[in-house]
Amino acid sequence: MNSPSTAIVIGSGFGGLALAIRLQSAGIATTVIEARDRPGGRAYVWKEDGYTFDAGPTVITDPACLEELWALSGSRMADDVTLLPVDPFYRLLWNDGAQFDYSNNDAQLDAEIAKLNPADVAGYARFLEYSQGVYEEGYLKLGAVPFLDFTQMLKAAPALARYQAWRSVYSVVSGYVQNDKLRQALSFHSLLVGGNPMNTSSIYALIHQLEKLGGVWFAKGGTNALVSGMVALFERLGGTLLLDEKVAQITHRDRRVTGVVTASGQTFSADLVASNGDLVHSYGLIEGSDYAAKKVRSLHRKRFSPSLFVVHFGLEGSFPDIAHHSILFSDRYGPLLKDIYKNGVLADDPSIYLHHPSATDPDMAPAGKATFYALAPVPHMGRAPVDWAIEGPRYRDVVLGRIRDLLIPDLDARLDTCFHYTPQDFKTDLGAHLGSAFSLEPVLTQSAWFRGHNRDDHFANLYFVGAGTHPGAGIPGVVGSAKATASLIV
Repeated sequence: MNSPSTAIVIGSGFGGLALAIRLQSAGIATTVIEARDRPGGRAYVWKEDGYTFDAGPTVITDPACLEELWALSGSRMADDVTLLPVDPFYRLLWNDGAQFDYSNNDAQLDAEIAKLNPADVAGYARFLEYSQGVYEEGYLKLGAVPFLDFTQMLKAAPALARYQAWRSVYSVVSGYVQNDKLRQALSFHSLLVGGNPMNTSSIYALIHQLEKLGGVWFAKGGTNALVSGMVALFERLGGTLLLDEKVAQITHRDRRVTGVVTASGQTFSADLVASNGDLVHSYGLIEGSDYAAKKVRSLHRKRFSPSLFVVHFGLEGSFPDIAHHSILFSDRYGPLLKDIYKNGVLADDPSIYLHHPSATDPDMAPAGKATFYALAPVPHMGRAPVDWAIEGPRYRDVVLGRIRDLLIPDLDARLDTCFHYTPQDFKTDLGAHLGSAFSLEPVLTQSAWFRGHNRDDHFANLYFVGAGTHPGAGIPGVVGSAKATASLIV
């Protein structure tokens, strides 16, 4: 087959943009087609009343995987994006008043652990060794490798077995530390990529090492400023970004895709098509194909990650005592996770990730004010068929009530602006199957070869990138998936 000279990428999330940059850097004329009025996908942004509200991922780790995209054309990420360090990485809070600052300073971190249980300092050091091992095997060696056939999975099996990948993150962490709060502190990370710590493979302990080695960062101007920087790079390279163009159909002939048709009736042809969209939605765009219809039915049988309920709000005043990233734990760690992942119960005591970007970048809010978003994992729409038009306003009060009780007693008096984003919005705006926020749930039987393949098994020039493909969700995950996908094309 001749090398492709033209490409279409559907969707301008981090995965789609990272792939487009790689293809354009390799001389393949690439067009990114985005349904919404701004690029970013899950990393969308709203600007209202002087506030900047990021829609999606706010934790940037492994900046090297992003810098690599600029280096492909001999440029520097710093010319387009300013990354600011976040310290502490996270502040963890419990209802009994306990607080744990999780940082990269070894002495401070040991002191925080000793506050909870002195005996766990040594156990944490052993956990760190384990995390280093799974990081090397799972991320460095396999994170950007496409798994197209099962033999590749078999080759990876001995390393996965050595690190007991069949065990859950929580189970492995519990083998190293005794204190229950520390077990929560060292296992919650898998929730950031849609995984239940109680049954997500222990391989995801690598996230801990990823943060330790590369730090936790925030893009000045918000996560969408990183998106803007990627778009600037892509367009300088000669790439084309089309906004407000929703792809309605992927066209095909025999075992090849030929291009796309948009909702406005425009037809685009290319040597290859890559989708950064939801897997179920993407296969649904391939009309008149028995194979694609079968693929959709097969995906419907998979386990999808939960959704999220997000409250964006601006407050009068500044809050120097509230960290950039806080985790507000419910008293029910395991039972709450069961409600979200299995029982389909919308809990009245949610655990909350509280994002306070104006702590690091005051320009995210008007002078004398502060920007926040509060995110609660909730069951996806297949597990809890909630009418979010009715439930949304009530649940917003539940979420804000948790923050009022734990952190900001006069929140109601300070509230300047507020809106929320529901699982229904994930489905409507992003085409997310069941309103899932992270695509396929990252369990071992849906990882690597068992996850969405970076190149389709039937259509030889149809590719996939993003959270539903290997290695999975999160910024390093989807940027790694773009590297894997590009390696099959370039």
